[in-house]
Amino acid sequence: MAVNEIGVDCSPSEVFALFADGWRYADWVVGAKRIRSVDPSWPAVGSRLHHTVGLGPLEVKDNTEVLEVEAPHRLLLLARFRPIGRARIKFELQPDDNGSCLVRMTEELLRAPEWVHTIVNPTIHARNAEALRRLRVLLEG
Repeated sequence: MAVNEIGVDCSPSEVFALFADGWRYADWVVGAKRIRSVDPSWPAVGSRLHHTVGLGPLEVKDNTEVLEVEAPHRLLLLARFRPIGRARIKFELQPDDNGSCLVRMTEELLRAPEWVHTIVNPTIHARNAEALRRLRVLLEG
């Protein structure tokens, strides 16, 4: 499991508004090359965004589904990325007294042997740190 946190100078509602715009995920999610479509009900439970992920010329078309949502404080996603598998990604937004918030991102590979976690989790942690950095840049300008 990889857990990352970053402080942003925005309210949880402002951060969640970016999460709610499924078309913007490729702007900040590392590895997402483009968003192909977004269900009109995104981010309602069961809705999906359809993305293309990859590096260089290698691409895989897959999707991410909303499992739980408690706007503007929590979003739980199930990301599919073949051939590796699936991951559960949780975003938690905690406000502070200054109008800012802490964004916590937890990503857990599902149905992977322990040795895969040992190898992949440091890479996921680094990728998610960059994703949160990009998220903060988008939100703070």
